[in-house]
Amino acid sequence: MNRIYLASRSPRRAELLTQIGITYTILPSDIDESVYNAEEAQAYVLRLARAKAEACGHALPVVDLPVLAADTTVCVNQQILGKPADDDDAVAMLQALSGQWHEVHTAIALLTANNIEVALSSTRVKMAQLSRDVIAAYVASGEPRDKAGAYGIQGLGGTLIERIEGSYSGVMGLPLFETASLLRKAGMQIPQSCQS
Repeated sequence: MNRIYLASRSPRRAELLTQIGITYTILPSDIDESVYNAEEAQAYVLRLARAKAEACGHALPVVDLPVLAADTTVCVNQQILGKPADDDDAVAMLQALSGQWHEVHTAIALLTANNIEVALSSTRVKMAQLSRDVIAAYVASGEPRDKAGAYGIQGLGGTLIERIEGSYSGVMGLPLFETASLLRKAGMQIPQSCQS
């Protein structure tokens, strides 16, 4: 059976795992998510995904199932945007993203009893030019509160996005191609797409 521990409370990651036939037990980890001085976005998410998986592994008496962890961040003009601290912070993030191309980086880490593997998905996203009223209405919806960069592409936030170049599931928070690849390495039976 394709069973794992999921080191995340994200309902979006849970939905994506269900989509590819993975059964999970949620085992969230609480780690310090501070950005190191001059740390680049890709290095940041890779470090956090690994740290989350390791923290969950340490919490288990024995790592009897693989532990999957992920971390997503948004980066615009070299600035890392995590989850907004409050609605004012969400407004500021959306103003910074308005009309801009930005990157969404999601790292995943898969911890097994004797190994840890990591992978990274990076996607370019173009946000539409947003008026103050559009930003205010979106923030009032509550959706931005727990989302990196203050938007969720799978919800109302999808109406703000003009274009993406890369992985839609990666922007949601769990890149399915990379996730399936790591899970297959760990012995999971996940069907591969047809080869031409």
